[in-house]
Amino acid sequence: MGSFAVEHIIPVARGGSDGLDNLALACSGCNGHKYDKVEALDPISKQIVPLFHPRRQDWDAHFQWSDDYAFVVGITSIGRATVNALQMNRLGLVNLRRALYIIGKHPPEFI
Repeated sequence: MGSFAVEHIIPVARGGSDGLDNLALACSGCNGHKYDKVEALDPISKQIVPLFHPRRQDWDAHFQWSDDYAFVVGITSIGRATVNALQMNRLGLVNLRRALYIIGKHPPEFI
């Protein structure tokens, strides 16, 4: 699917460490959109909420796939804010997910 970036879950600029418990793999585009964010606006509640924390929260509790598996859908305020802040449904990603679904490589098994 492409290379991943090692990202700081809590950015160093926000007090995060370089310890393994604060590192995760992310697509470079999502990591670039995250930058030093730790919270974002939920588009429905209009509240500022924390971004999804992959070490402390379960993906399934905050996200689901659209019926065609092309879009990540936030199902909680944290999920919605994270999808928007990281722009997780950029056109290139949606097209890649569609192509990978056709050949049986999407959605990922770890989710």
